[in-house]
Amino acid sequence: MLKRDDTTLLDETNANPRKLAWRDGLPYSTEFQDVYFSSDNGLLETEYVFLQGNDLPVRWQHPDLTQFTIIETGFGTGLNFLCAAKLWLAHAPEHAILHFISVEKYPLMLNDISVALALWPQLTALSTPLLHQYNALMDQETISLYDNRVQLSVHIGDATERLARITNMADACFLDGFSPAKNPEMWHAGLFCEMAKHAQASTTFATFTSAGDVRRGLIAAGFKVSKRPGFGKKREMLCGEFIGMHNG
Repeated sequence: MLKRDDTTLLDETNANPRKLAWRDGLPYSTEFQDVYFSSDNGLLETEYVFLQGNDLPVRWQHPDLTQFTIIETGFGTGLNFLCAAKLWLAHAPEHAILHFISVEKYPLMLNDISVALALWPQLTALSTPLLHQYNALMDQETISLYDNRVQLSVHIGDATERLARITNMADACFLDGFSPAKNPEMWHAGLFCEMAKHAQASTTFATFTSAGDVRRGLIAAGFKVSKRPGFGKKREMLCGEFIGMHNG
């Protein structure tokens, strides 16, 4: 396995490099002083927070399902995408297509994302095809994976600005990214309102945080917000659905 124990400048694709450190074999952002995924078990956290939080194991078994769109803030290592793809391939009808759309301001370089994903050998069958097309993905092309059952798009740049250019409607939203206290530009009212423009009556969301500002911002944008027990050391997380704006 490749090992990285130094601090490396990231980003071949835009003018905002991010510094990445490897601490105890795990990727760590020295810019935001935060981890890319839980040290408890990032894979289990993704399954609990984003897949179960959006009720995807149940929703994806519907026999009439033909397509499903996820919009995510913060592609990071791609772990959320791979876990979603794994669940989709296992439960969704074979004719159905998943479109996973993510926004990421600071994409990882190929070598670094390869090292990060090597931590999850159980995902190798899914991560290998992704890595083979990673350069095309970073050129902001939509790539097709897994016998064309999954499409992946990563829009590089400021999350709110990139969301404003997306025309797709979401069936589920993954609100990820570093902690709101450390990366507030990923958790402000403007972003939540932009996310609401891509929501419809059946759109759900989930996020690892339970921060009060995030909860209030989502409610103001038209989402019904619920708390549920958090993963690992996190006491609570947020999930819910879009119900639209109320007048008066």
